[in-house]
Amino acid sequence: MSTPAPSVLFVCVHNAGRSQMAAAFLARLGGDRVQVRSAGSAPADTVNPAVAEAMREADIDITTETPELLTAEAVQASDVVITMGCGDACPVFPGKRYLDWKLDDPAGRGVEAVRPIRDEIEHRVRGLLAELGVEARA
Repeated sequence: MSTPAPSVLFVCVHNAGRSQMAAAFLARLGGDRVQVRSAGSAPADTVNPAVAEAMREADIDITTETPELLTAEAVQASDVVITMGCGDACPVFPGKRYLDWKLDDPAGRGVEAVRPIRDEIEHRVRGLLAELGVEARA
């Protein structure tokens, strides 16, 4: 009997930058061995274009992603909740693992400023996969 894939929820304010990058990296590197969600406490209408461009440079297309509103159900359905600058907007439930990743906000910045944020997120996602016991795909 196999154990269910761990579920991770990435949360930032607009769900247009950091959480979208983290979710895309986790989906790419974890494949079907991990469930991925992302949401925002005040979601934007679209993904940040500079973020989409930075991710395209990493061969990941997030241009079709849509920012989603954070719900209590999404938090409850996740094993790990990773916040990125959303403060107290994320509901807290007993038994969930919460991590807060301090990352610069890419909002209003060009692709040059987004690249180091993207690279830091990829590094952290790889570390998270290792913690979860999921081997990253090449």
